[in-house]
Amino acid sequence: MPKSDQIIDQNRYQVVPRTLIFLFDNHNRVLLLKGSSTKKLWARRLNGIGGHIEAGEDIFESAQRELYEETGIVDLTLQFCAQVMVDVSEKVGVALFIFRGEFDKEPLVSSKEGALTWVALDQLSEFPVVEDLLAIIPRVAVHQSASSPMIGKSKYGPDGELKITFR
Repeated sequence: MPKSDQIIDQNRYQVVPRTLIFLFDNHNRVLLLKGSSTKKLWARRLNGIGGHIEAGEDIFESAQRELYEETGIVDLTLQFCAQVMVDVSEKVGVALFIFRGEFDKEPLVSSKEGALTWVALDQLSEFPVVEDLLAIIPRVAVHQSASSPMIGKSKYGPDGELKITFR
């Protein structure tokens, strides 16, 4: 199909593509980023590593770039393990591409995005994490490389509560 036929209808549902990366070590911990106090979103809360996919990038290139920008880590094998559609409104959403990797080296390099910290998987609920992580991280932690990627969706109910489902 030629480029001229790639028409975007502004009245259709549209998504912003993002990557989210979780690194696990051999001590049953996940590496999270504590958002800096100056961030507009998720300030002082723990989130995965990642961000927006830039023009011209595929999801792996974006994940590798975000991993480097936020941690200084290069040349780490990442496994695509999930895709979650996040409904923000009736017209706009986020297409979240989730990766996992194994990493057990120190020291870690924090960035302007925030400070890196290892969190024990069995203690996640004791930390100020971004709300969807409590549903996503346990699934990503046990995902096997030979398995198909998980497919999920999340939406906010009338009371503002987030509901996440996976196939």
